[in-house]
Amino acid sequence: MQKNWYAVYTKPQNEKKVAVAFSKRKIETYCPMSAEETMSFFGTKKVHKPLFPSYVFVQANSEEIQQLSQTDGVVSILYWLGKPAVIQEEEIAAIKEFVADHPDVELEKISVNPSGITSQSMDSNYVIEGKMVTIKNNTLKVSLPSLGFNMVAKWKGESLFGRESIIQSSTFAHS
Repeated sequence: MQKNWYAVYTKPQNEKKVAVAFSKRKIETYCPMSAEETMSFFGTKKVHKPLFPSYVFVQANSEEIQQLSQTDGVVSILYWLGKPAVIQEEEIAAIKEFVADHPDVELEKISVNPSGITSQSMDSNYVIEGKMVTIKNNTLKVSLPSLGFNMVAKWKGESLFGRESIIQSSTFAHS
């Protein structure tokens, strides 16, 4: 039976606990983290927080879905039009790669579009493999239309276009 990616809604601050519980049951999980610099008495430090608060992504088949909601810390499975919402494999891959390349990622809410087709037109936009990528003022945005978010990261230091090898190696960006 085919496995798809689904979003599991968790109790607040239970993302890591739920991800560990699923991993122990041999269910593939993904809980993307974002690093945020905070000031403390001793200086700045990086704090890792879930990129999608109260959500964990799991790869499961339709039979396993019912078992997921019975896990401690899980509130429910994310539904769209009365069915568990399937997250596109390409979007999970884009999240993984984007978070690996950019530790300080923020989310920007957009309207949900399960078809994944975006319609924006600006000079600094590119559409690569069906994903909208925006590069402007050392800011990189990747659209996740079926999740209803843009991932946003800022380049520190040199220009984005000076980092051509990194951008070209990405599956979702191109210069």
